[in-house]
Amino acid sequence: MGFKDDDGKVYNLIDHLNMQLDEGKALGIVGESGCGKSMTSLSLMRLLPAAASVQGGEILLNGEDLLKKSEPEMEKIRGKQIAMIFQEPMTALNPVMTIGKQIGECLKLHHPEMKEDEIRKQVCEALNDVGIANPETRINQYPHEFSGGMRQRVMIAMAIINHPAILIADEPTTALDVTIQAQILDIMRRLKGSSGSLMLITHNLGIVAEICEEVVVMYAGRAIERGTLKAIFDNPLHPYTQGLMASVPTMRSEKKPLYTIPGTVPTVYDFKEGCRFADRCQHCTEECRTKIPPVKRVGEDHIVQCWMNFEGEEPYHE
Repeated sequence: MGFKDDDGKVYNLIDHLNMQLDEGKALGIVGESGCGKSMTSLSLMRLLPAAASVQGGEILLNGEDLLKKSEPEMEKIRGKQIAMIFQEPMTALNPVMTIGKQIGECLKLHHPEMKEDEIRKQVCEALNDVGIANPETRINQYPHEFSGGMRQRVMIAMAIINHPAILIADEPTTALDVTIQAQILDIMRRLKGSSGSLMLITHNLGIVAEICEEVVVMYAGRAIERGTLKAIFDNPLHPYTQGLMASVPTMRSEKKPLYTIPGTVPTVYDFKEGCRFADRCQHCTEECRTKIPPVKRVGEDHIVQCWMNFEGEEPYHE
């Protein structure tokens, strides 16, 4: 997937990206801001901006390619089979519509035969499920009457109202204080088992460790490492993943400055021919700068895209 500039030139942003979300599991997608995490989620929902251009690939849901679906077909899938909790609840919610009406619209769209009293009942149940007290009163209020944490709960209620098979959460705890973050994570943990599969997009490795079974590490539009939570956390292989892990403070950390990865994520205009992490990597060679790294399997549940040599590695074909 790429973007067209004003002259019609296409810049590839997300490529060589392969991942799988198993039923009932939670998959964490991690990486710095600008790595393509949110664009990946919007691709799955077919909600890309007008300048985006899809060059190829497949997005399979129950064996059907979503890229081949018409817009009317996608409207039946969004909110029912796949739902998304967006990153900014204040901008995602309509400020001139009551909370109850906004959540109820999701039910009306997919269940036009449902009566108003039944819609009201289910909306109240959804609000209660995400920890909003007095839902019978709250459904008549507007977004500005809710705190940031409460608005995030409303977004979650809106996403789960139709019990989707896949729930995508894009930075669900951003800009929330620590106490509210913990409450939102408790809700997400409960939903993982009751609402199907969960795709969690975040830059917070601690959140991933609490909720997810599988992890994909993204950098500049590519999945540079993926595997089980244990494989990634116990044995990070890619230099970028190692840098992310080293940047996380722990209770046992020595009293010294935290490690930081030098440089910044390149923009789509600055991508190199080879490894996109090359300019920030201490192990970089000329091969890294000029050739796309091979994808390797290192162990049963661990895949990495890198030119470095790893013990027990073997070629991996997507």
